[in-house]
Amino acid sequence: MTRFARGTRFHHLLGILSLVFLGAGGMAAQDAESQAANVDKDYRVGVGDTLQISVWKEPEVSSGVLIRPDGKISLPLVSELEVTGMTPLEIQAIVTEKLSPFIKDPNVTVIVRSINSKKVYLVGEVGGAGVQQLMGPTTVLQMLTSVGGLGPFAKAKDIYILRIKDGKQQKFRFNYKDALKGEKLEQNIFLEPGDTIVVP
Repeated sequence: MTRFARGTRFHHLLGILSLVFLGAGGMAAQDAESQAANVDKDYRVGVGDTLQISVWKEPEVSSGVLIRPDGKISLPLVSELEVTGMTPLEIQAIVTEKLSPFIKDPNVTVIVRSINSKKVYLVGEVGGAGVQQLMGPTTVLQMLTSVGGLGPFAKAKDIYILRIKDGKQQKFRFNYKDALKGEKLEQNIFLEPGDTIVVP
C-alpha cells in the first residue's frame, strides 16, 4: 500500500469516527430533551431526584446534581440551595439570582433528569408489583392500568391503599370493578408519594 493510499484511508477513518461521535452527541441531546418533555412543568422536585443545571457558555458552573436527604443541592459559586418542593422554573429563577453577582446575565436552564422521590408501592396480585414512580397526578385506577392491571387471582373488590399521614396510617378502600364501571369514583383517589396499593 502506498503512503498516499495509507493517508487517504486514515483520513477516511477519522471522518467515520467523527460522524459516530457527532451522532452520539446528537442522540444524547435528544434524550435529554425527551426526558425534560416527559416531566410536567408543574412538577415539584423532591429528595433523590436528579437535575441538570446548565449555564450558557459557563461549563465550570454547569453540572448534574442530586437532591440530598436534607432537600438541598450544591453548585459552584452558589454553594447550597434548598430546592425541595420547587418546580424547575422556580429553581432556574433562584439559581439565576444567586449567580448574578458572579456572572453577567446568566442564562440558566434546569432539567429534571430522573425522578426518584415520588415512589408508590404495589403489593400482591398485580401486574407490576414493586416500586413505581409518580410522573404526575395519578389515580389508583391509572396506576393499576399502567402496570398491566390485576393478576388472574386478584380480589378486585378488596383492594386498599395504605398511607402515612402525620405519623398515622390511613386506609382507603378501592373496588376495581366499580371504578371500571364509572361507579363510586370517590374511591379512585389521587396517589401520594409513599402510598402502598395492596391487591389481595
